[in-house]
Amino acid sequence: MARSHRLFELMQVFRRHRMTVSGEALARELGVSLRTIRRDVATLQGMGADIDGEPGLGYLLKPGFVLPPLSFTEEEIQALVIGAQWVSRHTDDQFAFAVKNALAKINAVLPPEMRPTLDDETFYISKPLSASTSIDLSEIRRALRDQYKLSITLSIEHAPADPQIIWPIMLGFIEDKRYLAAWCEGDSKYRVIAMDDIANADVLSERYARNRRQLIKEWRALEILPCTARGETC
Repeated sequence: MARSHRLFELMQVFRRHRMTVSGEALARELGVSLRTIRRDVATLQGMGADIDGEPGLGYLLKPGFVLPPLSFTEEEIQALVIGAQWVSRHTDDQFAFAVKNALAKINAVLPPEMRPTLDDETFYISKPLSASTSIDLSEIRRALRDQYKLSITLSIEHAPADPQIIWPIMLGFIEDKRYLAAWCEGDSKYRVIAMDDIANADVLSERYARNRRQLIKEWRALEILPCTARGETC
């Protein structure tokens, strides 16, 4: 392994460890000697990495340091390309535009010999077979990000005619379907609603008070299934 690549790998190992990690553990993970680890840590410190610790005590990388230039393996680049294709074809126009910008930034800092991998058409991700929802997913994402309440009207049979207030907590993509997990104010329950069943969705100016991450934790513990057209209030 080239030394430059080994330094990047060492940085990745540091980022995976939130607590102090011993030199022996680093050496085992990278398949090198303890002496090499000590030398590489000293090199990173000389480049500006804020690494606390000493030989025999362990090391801890403090956040905020990035090694220039950006380096990826060929498989990592292919994984990014596949993920970018999926996002651009299964989400919304704003996300698709963000994907193009992200790939352009990655391409700008890749070594010249790695750039063809970014444009390699080895993989293909198809668009969803079913018709996409008419709801603007970028607005749903905004509500999720900023914890805004949503006012929705459902199109399924026996659904209440009046709008319902929900707290959106997660947007899911399962095969060709999109689902919205939410806390419903009307009946104080968690629901998983198919986006195709939402006729209208408005982002309200009011934020819900509880932390979204905590709501997700509670919802996952309940293992709620998607709503159906059996007359349930979603």
